[in-house]
Amino acid sequence: MPGKTQPIIIKKKGGHGGHHGGAWKVAYADFVTAMMSLFIVLWLMGSSEQVKKAVAGYFNDPKGTGSLLGTTMSGTGEAATAAPDQQMQKLKEKLEGEIKAKKDLENLSKQIEITITSEGLRIELLEGKNGTFYQSGSARLSDSGQDLLALLAGELKTLPNSLLIEGHTDSTQYSTDADYGNWELSADRANSARRLMQADGVRADQVTQVRGYADQMLRVKDNPTDPSNRRISILVKNDIGSLPTIANGRVVGVPAPAPAPAQKPATEATPAPPSGEAPGLAKPSPATPAAKPGLVAKLKGMMPGAKK
Repeated sequence: MPGKTQPIIIKKKGGHGGHHGGAWKVAYADFVTAMMSLFIVLWLMGSSEQVKKAVAGYFNDPKGTGSLLGTTMSGTGEAATAAPDQQMQKLKEKLEGEIKAKKDLENLSKQIEITITSEGLRIELLEGKNGTFYQSGSARLSDSGQDLLALLAGELKTLPNSLLIEGHTDSTQYSTDADYGNWELSADRANSARRLMQADGVRADQVTQVRGYADQMLRVKDNPTDPSNRRISILVKNDIGSLPTIANGRVVGVPAPAPAPAQKPATEATPAPPSGEAPGLAKPSPATPAAKPGLVAKLKGMMPGAKK
């Protein structure tokens, strides 16, 4: 008898599983990231100038500009302040006008530099060759320095903004005394400016920082001994609304405290309960609705294992 024919078995290698690996997930994630970046760029292009400045400022100084958009990282709302540049520009123009109006200070206008920075309004008093605002090598203010700081204090004391005062020197060695040098001199000059301005009305809590930098932040780096490196900087910070406004010597814009609720006299008798009710059990008032459970209580009730 002829042998039986063996069946032909065809084995297929591979299958559809090879086309469904995990590589596509990486490509899809890159695509989604690119689309999100595109939408963020399109949103920024159509946003207002205030939003653009706030986003740019966040990348330069996250802590200092975190509240410009009206919301903190913790989710608590904050009132978005008006454009600080416009307010600082008005203050700058006012100060420059008052300095020019005083004949004693008009000649010093070239040594008074007022600029608007991302931190606020910076007022710099630049020393001359023979000393203009401070006596040479001393923290004692000259007559011109006292007049100028008194003028600045008269304007700055009416603002809610906090102030920062910095002292700088040039790279010339102060003296051979190891106990006193440019570090001490720069700090003492900034402190003398603070004392005079507070004597002329600046609030005690308005000056938040006094710094002495010696010659570590030169204004003219190519010439470390340039007289303009010796200077005092007063920074009016961009924190409008954080402090009460002072106008005509009075604090305004601060709400009055709420009056304390009137207390019942101790001798007032408790009314007797209606007939049919047990004494000592208070009947709930129909005008007061029952307190609704809060969101946290609802979430706790939905968790597994919670008591019903």
